[in-house]
Amino acid sequence: MLIQFDQLQENIIPQFRGGEGNTVNRMYADPNNKIMRGFLAPGCTIGLHTHDTSSEIIYILSGKGKVLCDGEYEPLEAGSCHYCPKGHAHSLINDQEEGNLEFFAVVPEHGA
Repeated sequence: MLIQFDQLQENIIPQFRGGEGNTVNRMYADPNNKIMRGFLAPGCTIGLHTHDTSSEIIYILSGKGKVLCDGEYEPLEAGSCHYCPKGHAHSLINDQEEGNLEFFAVVPEHGA
């Protein structure tokens, strides 16, 4: 199956998961997975959240930022890949003054 992100609707999500600013993405979703490409502008975050029934893989396409995972900060830059297993918590943060933090993410469902 081919997913053409440029042909999917752009979503602008204010304060996603309690974060700051907007998360912008284009997403394909079915009952088993969410597959998305998106970005955080400078100063924007995806709030801290726990993956109770899923995990998440985030690959950084461009920009710099950090992730807070289980209480520890990890730096991110283009080419970095962050994994948040089921039952763990994380937050994605663009703490830069300039430039978007662009990412590709996959969220597979594992069930309760």
